[in-house]
Amino acid sequence: MIASHKIAVVIPAYKVKQQILQVISEMPDYVWKIYLVDDACPEQSGLFAEKNLSDPRVTIIYNQENLGVGGAVMAGYQRGITEGADVIVKVDGDGQMDPALIANIVHPILSGQADYVKGNRFFNLEKITQMPSIRLLGNAVLSLMAKLSTGYWDLFDPTNGYTAISTSVAKQLPFDKISSRYFFETDILFRLNILRAVVVDMPMDARYADEVSNLKISKVIGEFFFKHCRNFVKRVFYNYYLRDMSLASIELPLGIFLIVIGGIFGLSRWYDSAIIGAVTPAGTVMLAALPILMGLQFVLAFLNYDISSVPKLSKYIVSPKSNFR
Repeated sequence: MIASHKIAVVIPAYKVKQQILQVISEMPDYVWKIYLVDDACPEQSGLFAEKNLSDPRVTIIYNQENLGVGGAVMAGYQRGITEGADVIVKVDGDGQMDPALIANIVHPILSGQADYVKGNRFFNLEKITQMPSIRLLGNAVLSLMAKLSTGYWDLFDPTNGYTAISTSVAKQLPFDKISSRYFFETDILFRLNILRAVVVDMPMDARYADEVSNLKISKVIGEFFFKHCRNFVKRVFYNYYLRDMSLASIELPLGIFLIVIGGIFGLSRWYDSAIIGAVTPAGTVMLAALPILMGLQFVLAFLNYDISSVPKLSKYIVSPKSNFR
């Protein structure tokens, strides 16, 4: 039963004074601990909750400076690990995440099917029309980039912060290296892939009311693009050269080399022909196109191998008493 496990909930609090009491009041009885992390909130959400709450499960953690959503969540993770939680769930304090779904999100972990579970607001096509258009487009773009950088090709909605993690896995995470702000949700997926943790999506519906999101996708997309590229390079190096080598370790660099060589040759021949006003011979075009096409085939072969290498078998066990039903 779920009640036989220590389920902790982390709630990062930043400008959520109006919603935080309602969020905590909706927490199911089987939740063992609730860590409310006041991330130097200008509304003093922590003090407000402290004065207006009597729930003995609530522990309020105060960050002396604003560390961002990632920094707040990691402060809660560390407290949960220290106090012996089995699973740690992250729920935002703005009321968009239904606490009633906690049983669903921890189920794959307690049953040994996953190490980390995250929400997916895109699963129910009838419900996503409630999502603002800019969020819909931005999340679609970020999801594609996240697949490449994290290696979890079967996941979507990477910025979704409704997550659950086994403390057995959380203990292995390098908290000092994980991005502490809005890139946190995606960066932790990259770190989990390095640990070969099993990650699954949980279909969920988001609740949108009059709350204002602090994340402006239009402002962070450039930063996210750079960090995704960085993590992709790191992941490929760690998994395909440092930890292990396979045919895919040869396919990717060879493919990129052929595409670059073909592109440089083709552009240089086109430039020479343009200078003298001549038509580029068909043979020259083919000489440029051939390495590019071969390179694309090698890159696609690498991606096919990478997609098939998504971790499927959990190496981390919550506890021998995992008899959730």
